[in-house]
Amino acid sequence: MSNTEYYRRDRNWHPAPIVPNYKSTVLRNPQRPLLSLPQSAVDLAGPVFGQAQLDPLDHDLILNYGTGAEAVGERIVVHGRVLDQNARPVPGALIEIWQANAGGRYRHVRDGYLAALDPNFGGCGRVLTDADGKYAFRTIKPGPYPFRNNGSDWRPAHIHISIFGAAFTQRLITQFYFEGDPLIAKCPIANTVADAAALDMLVAKLDLENQGPFDHLTYRFDIVLRGRRSTFFENRPEGN
Repeated sequence: MSNTEYYRRDRNWHPAPIVPNYKSTVLRNPQRPLLSLPQSAVDLAGPVFGQAQLDPLDHDLILNYGTGAEAVGERIVVHGRVLDQNARPVPGALIEIWQANAGGRYRHVRDGYLAALDPNFGGCGRVLTDADGKYAFRTIKPGPYPFRNNGSDWRPAHIHISIFGAAFTQRLITQFYFEGDPLIAKCPIANTVADAAALDMLVAKLDLENQGPFDHLTYRFDIVLRGRRSTFFENRPEGN
């Protein structure tokens, strides 16, 4: 018998299925009970992500679009650790991010926002956590942008982040915001997370001790995968 402590899920830690102020929840909320799909041996056996599969610039969104020039905007570094519920590091986890550019526009065919595209910014990156569960990305701080909720609500600056386990079926997705952004309190999507402490765990904190003098500000965002106070993940709203 295992002596590992059992962590009960706190259902109030995650957003309600329908939030009236965020209209899309009416369409996106499942109308039937969720299904739990067991993982097969094939799911758990691979693929295994290796450092050789990553390009040396995959973590550097300022340079990795391959134009030979640097992206425009406020230069930042985002770093942190991936941890389990007992603060143990999770090594070898593949982390992917995607984001809007400094003007708030994504490089996506369906993004019709009026802000200009940056010809030197693709908006995607990836990295593997090291033996201590650490990761880091160099990028441009994304701009806010409007979306069609209540006429024209605005999304705070944010970066989408995906964490893979040992296989593609082991994937969790969330997004994080930036400390001090006044739009967080105004955003109907961010505030589907009703618990203020839970929402605060989705905010990357300014880390001046690790700034790059005369080059970039640094933000820290740690990711907790399981337990009573796990980071909220968009594709696992029922808990991890």
